[in-house]
Amino acid sequence: MIPIVHHPAYVAPAPARSTYRWNKNGLIRDLLRAEGDRLAWHEPEPMPRAWLEAVHDPDYVDEVLTAAVPAMKTRRIGFPVTPEVAARARVVPGGTWLAAQLALRHGFAANTAGGSHHALAATGAGYCVFNDLALAAVRLIEEGTVERLVVVDCDVHQGDGTAALLAGRPGIATYSIHAEKNFPARKARSTCDVALPDGVDDEAYLATLAQTLTPFLVEHRPQLVLYQAGVDPFAGDRLGRLSLSLDGLVARERLVARLTQGVPLASTVGGGYGDDALEIARRHVTAILTLGAAIALR
Repeated sequence: MIPIVHHPAYVAPAPARSTYRWNKNGLIRDLLRAEGDRLAWHEPEPMPRAWLEAVHDPDYVDEVLTAAVPAMKTRRIGFPVTPEVAARARVVPGGTWLAAQLALRHGFAANTAGGSHHALAATGAGYCVFNDLALAAVRLIEEGTVERLVVVDCDVHQGDGTAALLAGRPGIATYSIHAEKNFPARKARSTCDVALPDGVDDEAYLATLAQTLTPFLVEHRPQLVLYQAGVDPFAGDRLGRLSLSLDGLVARERLVARLTQGVPLASTVGGGYGDDALEIARRHVTAILTLGAAIALR
C-alpha cells in the first residue's frame, strides 16, 4: 500500500479575493480515496512552533499564527492569511515531515499538500505561507533522523525560498529544474539550478533531468529525497512556460524514481494552475500513483 498523508485542515475555505484553487486538495483527497485499499492514510500533527522558528523569523511565525500578516506580505503571498489558512499553514509542514518518516520506513510516501517552495524567512510569497520542504529538511537533520538529504524540485518555478532557507546547512543540498523566464524574477541559488528555455518538450526535458540529476545524487549521496512534484511544467498549465505532455509528466516521475536508486522518497504536490481544478487534481494524483508504483517496482 502507498502511504498517503492528509489532514482535514488542508481543505481550507477560500479567503476573499483569492485566485488560488482552494478546492484542489479536497479533489486530490477524493480521487485518492477512490483508489480504495491500495492506499494507507495517515494524519499529521501541526509542526511545533519551535521548528517553525528554526527556519522562519519568529515575528513572521507569530504574524501567521495570529492571522495578523501585514498588507505588504499578504500581497506577496497572494491571499489573506485567515485563521483557517493559518491552521493549514502549520499542519502542511507537519505532513511533509510525516511523509518523510513514512518514506524511510516504506520507501515512498506522499503528502497531499505542500511543496510551498517560495516562502522565505520573514515572508510568504507566490501562494506559499510556510516552507514545508525547508522545515521538514531542517527538522530531519537536526533531530538526527538522517545525516544527508536532498530536496529535488521539479516545479516549473524555481524553488527560491527553499534554496535561500537551506543554503549552507550541513547535510542538505537543493536541486531545482525550472523555466528560466518564469516566476520568481529574482532567482536564489540552489546547490544545483537547471534553468530551461521556454517551450521545452518531453524529450529535451527528460534528457536534461537525467543528465543533471544523476551527478547531483552521486555527489551528495542522500539518505532521503524530499521531492517537489509540481505538475505545472505541463504544456496547458496557466502559469507554466514549458511544454510537457501528460505522458511526459508520467515519464518524469518514473525517471525520478529510477534515478534515486532505492533512496527513500517523500513527495509533495507543488504547483498546478488553470480553470479546471479537477483536471489539475488528476495530474497530482497521477504523479503520486506513478511514483508509488515505480518505487515499489524498483
